[in-house]
Amino acid sequence: MKILALIPARGGSKGIPRKNIRLFDGKPLIAWSIEAAKKSPSVAAVVVSTEDEEIAALAQDFGADVPFLRPRLLSEDATSGMDPVLHAIGILKEYDLVLLLQPTSPLRTDQDIEDIVKFRDRLGVPAAVSVCECKTHPSCVYGRTHEERFELLSGQPFKGPRQELPPVYIPNGALYLAECDWLEKTRSFVTPETGAFVMPPERSIDIDTEFDWNIAEFLFRKNRSL
Repeated sequence: MKILALIPARGGSKGIPRKNIRLFDGKPLIAWSIEAAKKSPSVAAVVVSTEDEEIAALAQDFGADVPFLRPRLLSEDATSGMDPVLHAIGILKEYDLVLLLQPTSPLRTDQDIEDIVKFRDRLGVPAAVSVCECKTHPSCVYGRTHEERFELLSGQPFKGPRQELPPVYIPNGALYLAECDWLEKTRSFVTPETGAFVMPPERSIDIDTEFDWNIAEFLFRKNRSL
């Protein structure tokens, strides 16, 4: 089974301008995902999908392939995250599976990549997505009314000890793996068939804000010193 590691990296970014090529611990952010994928024995090719020529050149400097420039129509703020994936596998038809690696998850390792590949194989499912355990259970999450009052979103408060609540998980943004044919039919990585691959919180930071960036760099340096 040939696996395509696909790294989407558009030039625009609202939260952190040009974040995909901003230096993260001395290297462009996108470089960490490229290097993790290239270290993984299961990955047959590492491709960066971008509309930005500067990102394309930098990605090639770090060993990724850029066989096409993504249409700008697929690089806008409102573009679905799935559209660049479907665009890429529609062009690169020689691969059996696609592994989506978002540059905003630099703490993900090559071992995480290997582990999710084995996880999917063991479960015999068409797709697997990385998740991490939520610190806050949905039954304890509140909204805020127009009158600025508490509004319990679950509709029913949980009154027992916190330890009695079952663990719940959210996708952490690090790893999305799926069979290409299946993905073209479902147009989503997450369905009832998808396996939930658990990653630890210390490698599950998805950078969207400056605060996320600072936390990620702190954790990255701490993990490296262990």
